[in-house]
Amino acid sequence: MLDRFKIDSHKLSYHIPRLHQWLQGKNIYPIYVEIGLFRGCNHRCIFCAFDFLKYKPQTLDTQRVKKFILQAKAKGVKAILYSGEGEPLLHKDAVEIIRFTRQAGIDVALASNGVMMNPEIAMKIIPSLSWLKISLNAGTRTTYIKVHKARRGDFDLVLRNLKAAVAIRNKYGYSCTIGAQSVLLTDNFYEMEKLAKKLRALGVDYLAIKPYSWHCFSRNKLKVNFQQPDLLALQKRLQRYSAGKFAVIFRSNAMAKMNEEKPYLSCLGFSFATHVADTGNVYPCTVFIGNKKFRFGNICTDSFKKIWEGKLRKRVLKELYRSWDIQRCRGSCRIDEINRYLWELKHPVEHVNFI
Repeated sequence: MLDRFKIDSHKLSYHIPRLHQWLQGKNIYPIYVEIGLFRGCNHRCIFCAFDFLKYKPQTLDTQRVKKFILQAKAKGVKAILYSGEGEPLLHKDAVEIIRFTRQAGIDVALASNGVMMNPEIAMKIIPSLSWLKISLNAGTRTTYIKVHKARRGDFDLVLRNLKAAVAIRNKYGYSCTIGAQSVLLTDNFYEMEKLAKKLRALGVDYLAIKPYSWHCFSRNKLKVNFQQPDLLALQKRLQRYSAGKFAVIFRSNAMAKMNEEKPYLSCLGFSFATHVADTGNVYPCTVFIGNKKFRFGNICTDSFKKIWEGKLRKRVLKELYRSWDIQRCRGSCRIDEINRYLWELKHPVEHVNFI
C-alpha cells in the first residue's frame, strides 16, 4: 500500500548537508526532537511502553520549553513532536506551546490519544501542526475499553473529535495531515478493517498499523498469536480500503524485521534525533528515559548548546557505544531504518562505484 508519508521508512536522505557534516565527523545538532510535555495519562493502554514510570504526574515547565525551542531553532532543529511519556494535551499550556513552536519557525506535530482534542482545541492547534496522529487501537467500543483501559464513552468521543478536526482542517484549508495509528495486538487483529472503514468515512488521511514492540524496561510484555501468513492475509484485505485520499499504511517492513537481529552494532542515529523528557532531562531516545546513567543534561538548568556540546553527552555516548547491547532495543525502533542507512554508509559493500 502506498506510504506517501514514508512512515515505514526514513527521510534522512532529504537532509544531505547535515548528513555530509556527520560523515565528516562533525558534532551535528539533531534534525528532529521529541518532547514529552506531561507524564500522566488518562488511559492505561495494555501495550504502554512507559508503564515503568508509573504515570506519576510530571509537567515540563512552559517557559523552560519555550526557551529550549528558541535555542533549538538557532541550532538547526527542524521539527518537534510532542508525544513522549504521557498524554501531551494534559499539559495545561500544550496549545500555547504548540503554537509557539510553529511561530518560532519549527515544524511541529502532535501524537495524542485524542480524548482531550475537542473542537475548541483543534481549532487552535491545527493551523500550527504539520501533522496530527491519534493513537486508536480498536475498531469497536468494547475492544477499545479493553485495550486502552478507557472510559466507556471515550471511543465515540475520539471519533467525534477526529471528525471535527477534519472538518476544521478542510473548511479553512489548513495543511495539517490527520492520521491514526494502531498497534497490532491479539485483541484488535480482527478489528482493523472495521477501524479502517470508520476512519475513511471520517475523512482521515491515513491509518498506520504497526507491530507491537516491547520496551526493554516496560512491565507490560504481551504475546501475539498471529503469524506471517495471518499478517499477509490482513494486509491484502486492508488494501481495498485505500482509496482516494485515504490510505491504510500497513507497516510490513517493520513487521518483517521484528524477529531478526539488527544488522548494525551501535546506534548511529543519536546525532540526528533526541528526546526531551517531561523532567527536562535530555536522553538519546525513549529507551533511556529515567536512566540517569544515559542522561545528556537538563534543559531546565543548561542551554541546549551546553548539553549538546558538553562533556557529559560525550561521556554518555562513549558509554553507550562501549556497553549498550543494541539487540536490547525495541524491535520496531523509530530510528532503525536510519541506523541501517547510516551503517551502510559507514560500512559500504564491495564495488560501490558500479552503481
